[in-house]
Amino acid sequence: MSQTVQGVIARSKGAPVEIVDIVIPDPGPHDVVVRVQACGVCHTDSHYRDGGINDEFPFLLGHEAAGIVETVGDQVTHVEPGEFVILNWRAVCGECRACKRGRPWYCFDSSNASKKMTLTDGTELSPALGIGAFADRTLVHERQCTKVDPEVDPAVAGLLGCGVMAGLGAAINTGNVARGDTVAVLGCGGVGDAAIAGARLAGARTIIAVDRDPRKLEWAKDFGATHTIDASTEDVEEKVKEYTDSFGADVVIDAVGRPETWKQAFYSRDLAGTVVLVGVPTPDMTIEMPLIDLFSHGGALKSSWYGDCLPERDFPTLIDLYRQGRLPLERFVTERIPLDQVEQSFAAMHRGDVLRSVVVR
Repeated sequence: MSQTVQGVIARSKGAPVEIVDIVIPDPGPHDVVVRVQACGVCHTDSHYRDGGINDEFPFLLGHEAAGIVETVGDQVTHVEPGEFVILNWRAVCGECRACKRGRPWYCFDSSNASKKMTLTDGTELSPALGIGAFADRTLVHERQCTKVDPEVDPAVAGLLGCGVMAGLGAAINTGNVARGDTVAVLGCGGVGDAAIAGARLAGARTIIAVDRDPRKLEWAKDFGATHTIDASTEDVEEKVKEYTDSFGADVVIDAVGRPETWKQAFYSRDLAGTVVLVGVPTPDMTIEMPLIDLFSHGGALKSSWYGDCLPERDFPTLIDLYRQGRLPLERFVTERIPLDQVEQSFAAMHRGDVLRSVVVR
């Protein structure tokens, strides 16, 4: 039987979000109803609200979530009612060309629920990243649920569902940071600090945090930064080289996603070093550079999609590292808020006051 719950929607471009009644249908054969316990407020949700993703309004916002499986479809085998899961937006299909070539972290046909959640008048909702978790419950495909240790705080666990995983994976999976490497991270919000934590976990010897906000540079030290650069007053390329024996960093991660920061990343790396773009640019951004520079610097220029993660592999492993005290996931949770404060949390996020606001139920 369908059920009516409360959820946060973006009804039109740029309009304040609203709390409304939404209808969760009975799950299809491979669908799952999850009772949401916590959901982080991510920049991507703000992009949806502002029309920066697409115009398929109204959106049911929220995607960085953890909760309890309540109801499952009649062909579900992946999870059972009562299990604690982190929701993910890369439900690997196993059949697309990426999966068949042994690169499932690039899966091009990720699964979503077979039915649509709606408003009470029948208007179909577009769930953010196929999840829609600023709600009491949400409907997802079974493969969007990754089981992890149920003893973990949902507010902490849920952050692996997007931003924290993106940053950790940018360092570990995409950047392949190795023991003894030098690493620079441009942008020290949630994703950037997660990249710093990932570089530390991988054994980098020098980790340079770059930002324009002194508060964020202080936060970055808590996650493992060994040096900081205030980009508002210091020359980023010059200082990175100063901290890396004049060579530049082995891996530079752009967690901002702007042309100027990407160029800084490019020119701050060592010869044959790696640049990883994990900050998401807007469609209007362009970049122009001398082609000879791309050739002469060598190395690798990579984009990191969701930290090139495999949720079934990475989420449980990272939760174990957190439980061992080796990964400080709890430091990303700046505040816990009720569902009716999502709009205010967007403002706090844009001011740089928080790493993550987390809606708890």
